[in-house]
Amino acid sequence: MKVLLINGSPHEKGCTYTALAEVASALGACGVETETLWIGKKPVPGCIACRNCKRTGKCVYEDEVNACLARLNEFDGMVVGSPVYYAGPSGQLTAFLDRLFYAGTGFAGKLGAAVVSCRRGGAATAFDRLNKYFTMYSMPIVSSQYWNMVHGNTPDEVKKDLEGMQTMRTLGNNMAWLLKCIEAGKKEGILFPAPEPAVRTNFIR
Repeated sequence: MKVLLINGSPHEKGCTYTALAEVASALGACGVETETLWIGKKPVPGCIACRNCKRTGKCVYEDEVNACLARLNEFDGMVVGSPVYYAGPSGQLTAFLDRLFYAGTGFAGKLGAAVVSCRRGGAATAFDRLNKYFTMYSMPIVSSQYWNMVHGNTPDEVKKDLEGMQTMRTLGNNMAWLLKCIEAGKKEGILFPAPEPAVRTNFIR
C-alpha cells in the first residue's frame, strides 16, 4: 500500500509540508509507504481545454502532471495539501489538479484527503474546494477528528497547533485503516462497484 502526498505550497518545507509530514509519519507507523511530490515554485499552466489528453492520455504540457499521471497506478491513496490564499487553495495547485484529474483515469476507488494550512482564516472554504476533486471521481474521502487544517505562520507555529497536528495523525491512522479494510475486502472478493456508462446532461431544454 502506498499513498501520494502532494505539496501545493511554493515553500518546500513550510507549513503545508509540516502538516503533510505528520500525516506521512502516522501512515508510516501503520506500515503504509508514502511519497511526497512538491509541485515547486515554477508557474503551472492551467487547462486550456484542448482535449489533447482525451486522444493521447497525457497533457499537452510536458511537466510534473504527466509524470504524476504515468505513476498513478502505484498509489492507493492521495493526500493533497495547500496553503490558504484568499480563502482558497494555491493557484499553482488548482492548475495542477485541474489538469491531473481531467487527463487522468483510474482514480475511482483510491482514497482521497485534503489538508490545508492557514495563518488564521479561510481554511474551511479551501478545504471544501479541494475535496471537490475527489467527489467527482468516485474517490472515498478519508475523515479525521476535525476538518483537516493546521494554523500557524511558520512551521514551528504549526507544530504548536496541537489539535491541528493531532488531526493530521488521526487522518493518517484513519487512511491506513481504510486501506487495510479495502485490501481485506479484495481478498474476500469484495471489489469496487463497476461504473455505469457516463450520462452527461446540461440544463437547457
